[in-house]
Amino acid sequence: MGAIHISQRVEIPESELEWQFIRSGGAGGQNVNKVATAAQLIFDIRASSLPEFYKERLLARSDHRITQSGKIIIKCQETRSQLQNREIALEQFIALVRSVNVRAKKRIPTRPTRASKERRLDGKKQHSAKKALRKTNF
Repeated sequence: MGAIHISQRVEIPESELEWQFIRSGGAGGQNVNKVATAAQLIFDIRASSLPEFYKERLLARSDHRITQSGKIIIKCQETRSQLQNREIALEQFIALVRSVNVRAKKRIPTRPTRASKERRLDGKKQHSAKKALRKTNF
């Protein structure tokens, strides 16, 4: 068994990933009714060997793929091939875990330029004029 490379220092053993293969919907003819081509990856964050930093960030993240019980569930049924669906699900999992390590840039507040203020006011004047034309003069 190999390991999934997340960063220079972080690797996840493949044994920590649980795979389920289920029938997928959509196009595919009889193949859809017979073969379990959809891949579902299940990863328990709390029971994993990830560093605490990764665990905390993943559990704090509001992502529909992370359950309340602390499991990542990624389902892929994009293709008719089980192998390709498995690879796509694994790529999505790696991207999700790597995304918690990226720090957001701190926003530096700036002042609006004179031209942007004038554009905003011109837009407001045009909007006001348009509404004024709709008024009935009785």
